[in-house]
Amino acid sequence: MPLPAALPTPLTEVADPVLARAGVRLRLKRDDLLHPAVPGNKWRKLTPNLARALAEGRTRLVTFGGAYSTHLRATAAAARALGLASTGVVRGEELADRPRNWSLAAAEADGMELEFVDRAAYRALAPAAGNAADGRWGDALVLPEGGSNALAVRGTAALPAEIGDLGPADVVCCAVGTGGTLAGIAAGLPPGARALGVAVLRGEGYPEAEVAALHRAAYGRSFSGWRIDHGYHGGGYGRVPAELEAFAASFEQRHGIGVERRYVAKALRAVYGLAEAGRLAPGTRVTLVVTGVPDEAAAAAVSRS
Repeated sequence: MPLPAALPTPLTEVADPVLARAGVRLRLKRDDLLHPAVPGNKWRKLTPNLARALAEGRTRLVTFGGAYSTHLRATAAAARALGLASTGVVRGEELADRPRNWSLAAAEADGMELEFVDRAAYRALAPAAGNAADGRWGDALVLPEGGSNALAVRGTAALPAEIGDLGPADVVCCAVGTGGTLAGIAAGLPPGARALGVAVLRGEGYPEAEVAALHRAAYGRSFSGWRIDHGYHGGGYGRVPAELEAFAASFEQRHGIGVERRYVAKALRAVYGLAEAGRLAPGTRVTLVVTGVPDEAAAAAVSRS
């Protein structure tokens, strides 16, 4: 295991009258507590790729992301911890001459070399990342945006076994960006249990195709028992409308647990919305995977390091 982590992460039961009225139970799988610099699904997806990089004698990791990408920060921190160099290809060449936001500054502080490209160039490079693009980064291990590849799927497939007591009444829920976490959860489920992904970006059909492709890449076959809900993306990636912000703030106040807004809040809002609408049957137990930490907590951790 290239990076030590606090495993298994805790399960926290959430008692809430809204869910109780719908006959739905909620537990949080606190992967936000997994590693201080490489939290949640980032650790699970990166760890098998880091093991590969070390086994193959690679000296650099290359990956892709936006201006506030948790994946870029996590990759930079992981690479530094293992003595590897890192390069982050950042979407938006206009950001190159601007002051660094806290997230990109943290990646640079961990030694990541940032390469800013325009959106057209980014689209051309990022999808080819799993094939090391065109060799432009030499012998570096090139990871796709979000870190979702076949090895990452196998890393996240360990999640259901950690939960341990899953059965026909259980739904394991997570936010869906690039699809790697949902793909792993679905692959690791015991018979009868189901996986629910909540899309954080618009584009019905696209994430389903990505998850199916990841299953083929990781296992050479498809898996059933999973679906993606597209009703809670809030208008698209990175968008946090006022209703979602109010919901997340209220949840934090009632339960004393910080809620990351771009991913976790949308998945959590979906659980409540689906329960209230009767789309989660009475008796359902939902285990929601907390895949990241709120920006303010991440920024505070960065400032302390």
